[in-house]
Amino acid sequence: MREMISHPDLVAFCGLYCGACRSYLKERCPGCHDNQKATWCKVRLCCMEKGYSSCAVCKEFTNPMDCRLYNHFISKIFGMIFRSDRAACIAQIKKIGLQAHADDMAKQKRQSIRR
Repeated sequence: MREMISHPDLVAFCGLYCGACRSYLKERCPGCHDNQKATWCKVRLCCMEKGYSSCAVCKEFTNPMDCRLYNHFISKIFGMIFRSDRAACIAQIKKIGLQAHADDMAKQKRQSIRR
């Protein structure tokens, strides 16, 4: 099992922190940036095509909830089930940066800011 560490490369494009994910820690997933099987994720694809480290650097949508790729039915369901607030993660990244967001999520041992 991997040790939980704080690293900006473990922040997913959508703002979640892969470094605190059970699948990542149990070495079943390489994390968002290295997961070649995550071709289904439109947020990941969009950020990779545009060269973004996360949705926090997007100039088209200052609020990620205005983006149809980011804010769709399935993401709303997952957010409710897991009580996660990816948009709050993006806001935090904009405010304090990727490394500080990773530090905060690792310290709290959480993938996301709670709703």
